[in-house]
Amino acid sequence: MKEEKLQIFIEGVQKYFAQMITGEELVVGTPYLIENKIPSAKDFTGVIAISGKNQGVVYFTAPKELLERLLVLIGEKDTSEELMVDLVGEVANTIAGNARSEFGEEFEISVPIVLRGAPDEILLPRKDRSFVIPITWRNRSAAIVISLRK
Repeated sequence: MKEEKLQIFIEGVQKYFAQMITGEELVVGTPYLIENKIPSAKDFTGVIAISGKNQGVVYFTAPKELLERLLVLIGEKDTSEELMVDLVGEVANTIAGNARSEFGEEFEISVPIVLRGAPDEILLPRKDRSFVIPITWRNRSAAIVISLRK
């Protein structure tokens, strides 16, 4: 995957955080490649399956503390696990939806699947590699992970 394609996913997460929380800095780190043998994951992971011209997954993974803070900042008094699951799925869906608008109709996205922890081998083929885009918000680390093949 070329660097300009990664930028589409970076812009998607930046746009999401900018819409949800004004004046809060989201720091995007340098993307890097990992083997899928040990997937990069935090407490909650929202996975979007990609089909069509590209095949694979895109996922957003975040720690519980980041999701709790985000819920409070958007005015939610309830910071239950159920709402964290909804939130991480919403972020993943927004990022993938933004990518779809850039890549076109042949970039088909599924509804989000939300997991505690890392995707398993069914969702993330171990023979492939993934790009990890680290992000930091309020001293909490999260990531967008992209595992796509043509």
